[in-house]
Amino acid sequence: MRISMTKEVLERDLLAGPGDVYVPEIARSANAFLHNIYRHSQLAPRIFEAARMTTAVINGCILCKNWRLERDLHQLGIERGVLDNGEAPDKGFYTALLAGDHRPLSARELLAVNYAKDMGTAPRDLASNELFWRSFKAAYSDAEITDLTYCIAGWMAMGRLFHVLGVDRQCAL
Repeated sequence: MRISMTKEVLERDLLAGPGDVYVPEIARSANAFLHNIYRHSQLAPRIFEAARMTTAVINGCILCKNWRLERDLHQLGIERGVLDNGEAPDKGFYTALLAGDHRPLSARELLAVNYAKDMGTAPRDLASNELFWRSFKAAYSDAEITDLTYCIAGWMAMGRLFHVLGVDRQCAL
């Protein structure tokens, strides 16, 4: 880890980060945003996870790449949340995404992957890519696009924070 955190803090809370120690007010807001993504997103779990895993790979966050929605969501104190929107992805889904294999994805899932990829690596190009936006808006409602955009923004922020500060290397998942 790039900054010091006491063993007691890490033992007390598996998902504790440096913000919980050094800037708890900011950390509470960031954590609430992240929790609300998992509690209130209306996206289907496969779309949600396709975008999240794409963001995890871009960020390089070990914690995020190891996270599995159905297995780990309870660690956030959430029993169902986004899982109420459909079936959770299986092991093969995650394995394929981590390997860069998009063949198992539906057209909508692939659009979510491309949106997450471009939002994470080329946001200026994404904003002006009218061809992409035509196909994206044909497949997704404005509410779904907004939901997905907020989700990706949360994953980008927290995944990068965890990875850059080395918090993801303390991962017990």
